[in-house]
Amino acid sequence: MDVIVIGGGIAGVATAYHLRAAGHRVCVVERHATVAQGATYGQGGAVLPTPLDVWFGPTFMATRHNARNGVISKTGFNGAARQFVKRLAEWQEPEAFARQYALLRPLIESSREAMADVESRFGLEFEQASGLLYLVRAAHEWEQNATALDLLRRFEVPHHVLGPAECAAFEHAVPTEPEFAGGVLFEHERTANCPLFAKLIKQVLDTQGDVQFMPGREVTSIRLESQRAAVELAPRDGAARSREVDVIQADAVVVAAGHGSLALLERAGLSLPLHPLRLHTLVAPIAHEECAPHVAIVDAVKRIGISRMNHRLRIAGGAVLQSASQIDKPLGEALTREALALLGQATHDWIPGAARISAALPWEGVKLLSPDGLPVIGNALHPRLFVNAGHGPAGWGMACGAGKLIAELISEQTPTLPQETLAALRPERFR
Repeated sequence: MDVIVIGGGIAGVATAYHLRAAGHRVCVVERHATVAQGATYGQGGAVLPTPLDVWFGPTFMATRHNARNGVISKTGFNGAARQFVKRLAEWQEPEAFARQYALLRPLIESSREAMADVESRFGLEFEQASGLLYLVRAAHEWEQNATALDLLRRFEVPHHVLGPAECAAFEHAVPTEPEFAGGVLFEHERTANCPLFAKLIKQVLDTQGDVQFMPGREVTSIRLESQRAAVELAPRDGAARSREVDVIQADAVVVAAGHGSLALLERAGLSLPLHPLRLHTLVAPIAHEECAPHVAIVDAVKRIGISRMNHRLRIAGGAVLQSASQIDKPLGEALTREALALLGQATHDWIPGAARISAALPWEGVKLLSPDGLPVIGNALHPRLFVNAGHGPAGWGMACGAGKLIAELISEQTPTLPQETLAALRPERFR
């Protein structure tokens, strides 16, 4: 089959890889000059999410104890934004959170296997490193994480629960003062460079054939016909305006365009309640080598990750939640400063002296978050239309499992994921 993938981020590139592996011919349309230039460019280092850092559950946007939770909520919410926050809060109840994570877990493990296959098959090097240390500040936050710790035991995820002194003994960069509650060590979970991984996959596809990349082109609409599908492209930059529209025909279309997916799907007749979330990243040079961590550090409540990549530190988080109508406008200097200050403060708290924050390069981008915390993957609205979006900030590696699932659905193969997970990921679940 001929398949068009809209979006050249990690989700689109991973989807193209699995479609090609399944024997399909693929065209990837990307509005930027190359792949991995949108939200993928600012991804944090953690490859796959654990129960401690998925973007839903007891600690996500928790407001008890007046704690700053790492998410800045801009005033002036409209009704849709307030409703989104209300729906997301339903998963803070421990039993609901456990059920929802159990549905996500098969996708995480499928992604782990898919990534391992790609790495071993092509010998890719994209700054992989093992070891994540999740740190918790206060006793009440430790109690909020109890459900996540239960899930780690339930799914037999290798980990070690550490006291403050044990955390500092394992990772010399972590100070014992001021006092904190403890941490969880994952020796085998990994960090890596997401945009580099996406670019390496593109290189693999370029050499294999049957995958065409169309950079610098933007899809303006999707056409759905009885037996075929097509996309309309905006004129090239600098091209003379004419009444003729560039149209690409295919047997199926996959929308994996991140935040841009929403408008495209709405024009096709599908409205999804995904909400945009602004995320921030600082890439800072290491100030003092003796202060730099040898494993990645994650603030388990504020969901700020600090990972080392050669001679620099990538600090990711600083989420800003605002009305969707405001997402295309500049954030504003005050809110940007507040978001970046969260990243700088987390770095100072957990690894003081390690990063030259004053010389850090900032990044800001938009990711989509669903009101139930799960991505949207599957067929939607029409037999020829598929969606792969809403992965949220945690776990860019899930794109590999999602791409594999899309390829199975388009190939009309029986998916490897259990039926309850498939149902939980489908776009129709929001109706």
